[in-house]
Amino acid sequence: ISHISHQAALGSVPRSIHDPLTTNEVNITGTLNIFTAAKERNIKRVVYAASSSTYGDHPGLPKVEDKTGNPLSPYAVTKLVNELYAGVYASVYGTEMIGLRYFNIFGPKQNPHGPYAAVIPLFIEALLNNKAPVINGDGSHSRDFTYIDNAVQANLRALFTENKEAVNQVYNIACGEQTTLNELFDILRTEAGSDMQPVHGPERAGDVQHSLADISKAQRLLGYEAGVTVKEGLKQTFQWYRERG
Repeated sequence: ISHISHQAALGSVPRSIHDPLTTNEVNITGTLNIFTAAKERNIKRVVYAASSSTYGDHPGLPKVEDKTGNPLSPYAVTKLVNELYAGVYASVYGTEMIGLRYFNIFGPKQNPHGPYAAVIPLFIEALLNNKAPVINGDGSHSRDFTYIDNAVQANLRALFTENKEAVNQVYNIACGEQTTLNELFDILRTEAGSDMQPVHGPERAGDVQHSLADISKAQRLLGYEAGVTVKEGLKQTFQWYRERG
C-alpha cells in the first residue's frame, strides 16, 4: 500500500451537537489513527475527507480555501482539527497530505431514514410517497450541492497527481453553483411531475445560511472539473430512487 483515501467520519452537524464526545472520538481520534498508521508504514500519500463546514461564520462568498471563520458546530471543529493534524504530519513526518473540502455531496444510495438523513434523499422519498417534505427554515438557505461522481473524480486526481505543488493542500470540491433549498425542491418536484408543496419547520442549530465554493484552486492544481451539474445529478439521483421502487 502506498496511498490511502480516508473517507470515514461520523457525519451530521445535528448529531455532533447532540453528542460532541462521540463525534470527537470518531472524527479526530479516528483520523489521527489513520495518519499515524500511514506514518509508521511509510505511506506516501493520504487523501482525506475535509468539509465545507470548516468555513464556519466567515461571511465571504464564494468560499476560498485560505479564508475561514469560526466553526459553528462540534462537527466543524473536528474537521478543522483534521486539517491541522494533516499539516503537522506533512511538515514533521513528510507524509503527503491532501484534504478535500466537500460541499454537500449527494447521489444514489444515500439513506433517507434515520434522524440525520441528508435533505435530498428525504425530499425524494417524500415525493415518491406523495407526502409533503419538511424544509428547515424558509427555504432560502443555499448550498453548493455536489454530485458524487465529482467527488470520486477529485479523489482519483488527488491520489495520483504528480504535481508537487498540489500536495499538502486543501481543496474545495463542489460545482461552484449556489442552490437554495426551495430551488432544490422545485427541481425534484418537476422531475417527479408533482405539485406537492413543502412544509416549513424551524431552522436547525449550527447551520450556516449560505455556502458557495470557489473551485479554481482544484481546477488549477488537480485538473478537477465539475463534470456533472447539480440539475443533472439530481435527475440521475431521482431516477435511481424511483427505479429502486
